[in-house]
Amino acid sequence: MVGKAKKYFGTDGIRGRAGVGKLSKETVANLGLALGNYLQSQNANAKVVVGRDTRTSGLWIEDLIITGLIAHGIDVERLGVLPTAATSFLTRELEAAFGIMVTASHNPSHDNGLKLFGPDGTKFSKDMQLAIEALLGTPLEMPGHFTTGQVLENPNARQLYVETALSSIPSGADFSGLSVVLDCANGAGFVTGPEIARGLKVKNLIILGDNPDGENINRNCGSTHPDGLCEAVREHGADIGIALDGDADRLIMCDETGEVINGDQSMAALTLSWQKDGILSKPGLVATVMSNLGLERLMKAEGLELVRTKVGDRHVAAAMAEQGYNLGGEQSGHMLMPDYLPTGDGMLAAIQVLSVLVRSGRPASQALQMFEPVPQLLVNVRYDGQSPLELPKVQDAIERARQAFGDTGRVLIRASGTEPVIRIMTEGDDPEQVKSIAHELADFVKSA
Repeated sequence: MVGKAKKYFGTDGIRGRAGVGKLSKETVANLGLALGNYLQSQNANAKVVVGRDTRTSGLWIEDLIITGLIAHGIDVERLGVLPTAATSFLTRELEAAFGIMVTASHNPSHDNGLKLFGPDGTKFSKDMQLAIEALLGTPLEMPGHFTTGQVLENPNARQLYVETALSSIPSGADFSGLSVVLDCANGAGFVTGPEIARGLKVKNLIILGDNPDGENINRNCGSTHPDGLCEAVREHGADIGIALDGDADRLIMCDETGEVINGDQSMAALTLSWQKDGILSKPGLVATVMSNLGLERLMKAEGLELVRTKVGDRHVAAAMAEQGYNLGGEQSGHMLMPDYLPTGDGMLAAIQVLSVLVRSGRPASQALQMFEPVPQLLVNVRYDGQSPLELPKVQDAIERARQAFGDTGRVLIRASGTEPVIRIMTEGDDPEQVKSIAHELADFVKSA
């Protein structure tokens, strides 16, 4: 029984443990019916595209969603295993009413979820989410009076996405001298990632994480576990390493020494390059509150604006659209370039950053280190049940930490929208104070 209405959507779609709670088979079946009901009421002749990552649970989740859709007369086009950005892009290109990506992104294999896209390929609006949640709060039954929709295949879908990503290569960018390591995280980009990388015609390409078995997605690989990437770069003497996450919408890189390149540094390098080339639609960058103060200082020194948003690429995308920016992203590795694709894409971002690298003629350790970062520490605290952030004593502790920093630093603390984790970030010019305040807060949250 679905029961009374509750919140299903987090900061990035619906996500949780596959088979239980929000992703129990009963709830997923009801979600398929709710999506079909909503879409049939809007457009009886609609089509939906569905992609997924490599998780075993993605197969039954996809089947249950499709069952609810076709029962309402909705045609469904299966895309198979493709990156999230490919699914959003193909939603728009194939003129679908909306798109569905079955993925839990960077989460462990036992989790799964759904990212939903409107006809323009951007993520579902808040109003659309609320409409679906309202339907999930009511009893839903399989309709008996609609013509059953068709399940279709599109053998050209993957190639259309790959060609579009490769079309973003800046004029004159020559990658033939590069040795590159690419870690596909055993995820959604395990086929398209290498295809795009080969299209760059690099000198040497070493592929990792391209052997998914349904359970090894993100396991000791990909953007959340870059140690293997860094080791491979050093072992092969590569110029740069590229790591995707489970649904290939995130990019983390490491330089030729095997040191991870912070996402803020990549965004800074690309922003200054686009400024020089006259590509920026507005003089600046949209990033989240998590981005380093050093990035903000660099933008100001270059006469550029840094617009900050809440955490989540949805908020970055919304600010970009509202204020007219064409470059944005998150420190965690999401980079948004709507001139090319409607949502963030790891390989598209890699192409753009590699272009900066080869045009600079310098090693990545120099070309992609744009500013001196202000000391910053992120501590995650996992919890069970209710979020401890709702407790007054935790709020009091946060306020005390902010007062301790004064004007010399800042504290950001939030609940993850994708997993039961409290994220604590401290930042300031005094590294010892940054460390002590972060760990004091973490200990307090754990005890709470």
